[in-house]
Amino acid sequence: MISSADSAKAIVRSDSYLTLHYRITLATGPAAGSVFVSTFEDRPATLQLGNGQWASGMEDVLIGREEGEQFQVDLPAADAYGARNPELVQRVADSLIETYTEPGTVFNPGDIVEFSAPNGGRYSGIFKERGDGWTLFDFNHPLAGVDLRLDISLLGVL
Repeated sequence: MISSADSAKAIVRSDSYLTLHYRITLATGPAAGSVFVSTFEDRPATLQLGNGQWASGMEDVLIGREEGEQFQVDLPAADAYGARNPELVQRVADSLIETYTEPGTVFNPGDIVEFSAPNGGRYSGIFKERGDGWTLFDFNHPLAGVDLRLDISLLGVL
């Protein structure tokens, strides 16, 4: 016999491992209404909370939810990836670009370029334009400054 305690659905905690479908739709900005990413048409995603895979504000809307729950939530930019930081739009000397890219590499506006950090980590920037001896990159997260709509279907909670 199964007791009511045995049939209780798992609840999302701050360290839970989730299997879920999700869709992130841009709620503001020039591309408002467009889907940034969706797993509903393919395999579900997995997400380990507390590991920085999602912005903390996005994780916060999951905490306390039950396995099997489906919901939609609107998040202001401040609760998602924050405001855009103009200091993260930077010119990089072409000599530095040439040192760390293959000869003949061509960047087009909008390309995401990955760089090695001095501490051995990795970071990426969006190529904006090339000038005389420099290249302009935007190192803001692509969703910084954008309000988001999340559609979530929690399939499994561990």
